[in-house]
Amino acid sequence: MKRELRIVFMGTPDFAVPTLQTLVEHKYNVVAVITAPDKPAGRGQKIHQSPVKEYAVSQNIPVLQPTNLKSDVFLEELRSYNANLQIIVAFRMLPEVVWAMPELGSFNIHASLLPQYRGAAPINWAIINGEKETGVTSFFLQHEIDTGDLIFQEHVPILEEDDFGSLYEKLKYTGAQLALRTVQAIEQGDVKPQPQITTAETKHAPKIFKETCQINWNHTAEQVRNFIRGLSPYPAAWTRLDDKNFKVFKVEALENTGYTSEPGHIFTDNKTFLHVKTADGAVSVLDLQMEGKKRMPIQDLLRGYTFKV
Repeated sequence: MKRELRIVFMGTPDFAVPTLQTLVEHKYNVVAVITAPDKPAGRGQKIHQSPVKEYAVSQNIPVLQPTNLKSDVFLEELRSYNANLQIIVAFRMLPEVVWAMPELGSFNIHASLLPQYRGAAPINWAIINGEKETGVTSFFLQHEIDTGDLIFQEHVPILEEDDFGSLYEKLKYTGAQLALRTVQAIEQGDVKPQPQITTAETKHAPKIFKETCQINWNHTAEQVRNFIRGLSPYPAAWTRLDDKNFKVFKVEALENTGYTSEPGHIFTDNKTFLHVKTADGAVSVLDLQMEGKKRMPIQDLLRGYTFKV
């Protein structure tokens, strides 16, 4: 039996926009959008709207921007839309009074193959850990974050050349299609959720902070390469070379270099290459940014800067 859906969508960053756009383009009745409050951003501190709000406004969808998800005023307004389904993509943690409100439940799109990589940074950690595959999952919300019953999953390979930026782009569109498939199944009453089963091998994806982005040169060349591409272009891995901070966006693992010095030691001709020693070899730094400067290929940096080797 087909159900008449009234959908409330919750999301903030551009990762969530393709899902909302797909729902609109398939003529689903999105009665309201919940997103983060506007905030000042950039050098001029101009008030900045979230990408989800910008799209919702362009489609004349009502937008709610609560600062407190438990406030009586917000909850009363949310109830007034009489939604029977809520869809959450890249939003904050919801209180039970919100996610339990609609008759058909609330489902989330998460950028991993749950239960693997529960947490705030699943795309980053999958690459950092050298995974060859990830994906997206739709699941119903319950008390503990990212633990609800699974609806559908879509697998996505992680290519050797992928970094966080390229995989993020793939997964946001794969997630949109998975959300559509999930809505269609709920609409038809054809959903058979399965509980998540965790094991000792289940990996997590905690939030990433600046201090956790520092490169550890005592790791292998491949571990260093995965770490850097898992944080590129944002928030970016960093290191201190020549008593200066550098963000590093791309490296190539080197074998049989013959370098015998301690990890972290640099080798360069100050014209064409910069190599950094790792536990088992070295990496060639290809793309970086010195503090106070623009991001650039290593050859461009070496035209104006000389490392003290």
